[in-house]
Amino acid sequence: MSAVKKVVLAYSGGLDTSVIVKWLQEEYNCEVVTFTADIGQGEEVEPARAKAEALGVKEIYIDDLREEYARDFVFPMFRANTIYEGEYLLGTSIARPLIAKRLIEIANETGAEAISHGATGKGNDQVRFELGAYALKPGITVIAPWREWDLNSRDKLMEYCEMHNIPVEMKRGKKSPFSMDANLLHISYEGGNLEDPWSEAEDDMWRWTVSPEEAPDQPTYMTISYEKGDIVAIDGTPMSPATVIEYLNTVAGANGIGRLDIVENRYVGMKSRGCYETPAGTVMMKAHRAIESLTLDREVAHLKDELMPRYAKLIYNGYWWAPERVMLQTAIDQSQDVVNGDVRIKLYKGGVSVVGRQSDDSLFDANIATFDDDGGAYNQADAEGFIKLNALRMRIAANAGRKF
Repeated sequence: MSAVKKVVLAYSGGLDTSVIVKWLQEEYNCEVVTFTADIGQGEEVEPARAKAEALGVKEIYIDDLREEYARDFVFPMFRANTIYEGEYLLGTSIARPLIAKRLIEIANETGAEAISHGATGKGNDQVRFELGAYALKPGITVIAPWREWDLNSRDKLMEYCEMHNIPVEMKRGKKSPFSMDANLLHISYEGGNLEDPWSEAEDDMWRWTVSPEEAPDQPTYMTISYEKGDIVAIDGTPMSPATVIEYLNTVAGANGIGRLDIVENRYVGMKSRGCYETPAGTVMMKAHRAIESLTLDREVAHLKDELMPRYAKLIYNGYWWAPERVMLQTAIDQSQDVVNGDVRIKLYKGGVSVVGRQSDDSLFDANIATFDDDGGAYNQADAEGFIKLNALRMRIAANAGRKF
């Protein structure tokens, strides 16, 4: 422990990480540098400065990372149409490599030998933070207090605060029974009655979306413009990546879009039930697939679909900085050169519908696709040979008496 003279802590200013500051000072006898990231969680991050100063922290980093998060992490992920286990849009997972990156950058700037985080020993986040850290700085020391200490309950944490004169902000009103994590892309809910997979989530749990039943009776239409697979404007107004997500969260959330209730398989081996709100991501996924349907070659599109589950698992499991993810990203990004144009979207009572799409890079040829006379663009008689050639192996097997 004495080898660590300085550690960079991912610091929220909440109970857990405030205890961790003092615990690191006491147990490791080291200087603590705090890092607080604004990635669009919707809460003020500046109050963390005063809390860190009260704990004797001299070097305090508070960074607005919203644009970097959207531009360099969320948008590249959506170019791949990424979904984990068929449903989850990876809102928590994709934020972790950015935090790991910034932890290492600050460690390099301050000369710290170690980083620390408040993730528990049962979750995925410990894996994501640490895989990223080791990929970016192989010799870094990682301190994960939840795997070392015996402060494994809120009561014990509060006792520690009292013993070490750590100020605890007692919020008035009803405390949420859920463990929540929010960023620009989504908000997640775990714990409470959600630990029973049969128990329906209460409607007052949701923060970003109205219930579909309470959504407006009139649909909302919007036109989303793409360049190289990324959204660059909505209804003709240019927007930055973070602004795109913020705007879509507001509009889609007001139309009851983006709620999800799933049981997922954690990388550490257990199943976990969670609820998620991802209004912007739900619209982005639908619209991106729509513009790709018009512009991508068939086999390129199908290959992307085959690679996507592997890509999604890499992100979920914490391998954003792994060479195989970088390789896949290069292929995905190359495919997006032609993914340009506009998609018209209809939002209505929890549903997202594509009602139009157009592109100068479209591969859709109305002269060939028409059911009317195409003027000889496509010879329908050619289909006979095509079908017989593709049936040949099945005809041979049938003649040989093979059974299905």
